[in-house]
Amino acid sequence: PDQIIDYSYGRAHSFFAGEGQSVEHIDFTSPFSESLRKVLLQAGERQAQKLVQQGVYGCTQGPRLETAAEIRRLQRDGCDLVGMTAMPEAALARELAIEYASISLVVNWAAGFRDEILSLPEIEQHVKNATQQVQQLLAEAIRVL
Repeated sequence: PDQIIDYSYGRAHSFFAGEGQSVEHIDFTSPFSESLRKVLLQAGERQAQKLVQQGVYGCTQGPRLETAAEIRRLQRDGCDLVGMTAMPEAALARELAIEYASISLVVNWAAGFRDEILSLPEIEQHVKNATQQVQQLLAEAIRVL
């Protein structure tokens, strides 16, 4: 993804939010490092991995999966992917000037997109199957760097 919409709540979103600390504003126009995203995309291309170059990641609270109505709302909001991580990590990394990008795996088609009920073992199997691809992508990204 190259963008994110944060639907999470109750998470610490800043290192500068404590009592007696001054507020630090960050530019979050592009929440993921474009240079790191380019490295990952280049690594995927070198390995003939099919990667999507852009997308909006909707970060939900979890740990439960979303309802069909929530997925429809996220889709109307422009989200291409839905997950439970990436926020506040992306903002915290930006505060510390750490390059941050996301490798997002599509491991289920979300509520309302399939006739079958989502199965956690099925999702876990998709993650397991994709792990080798992610390891290869990261190894190639290190070579690119």
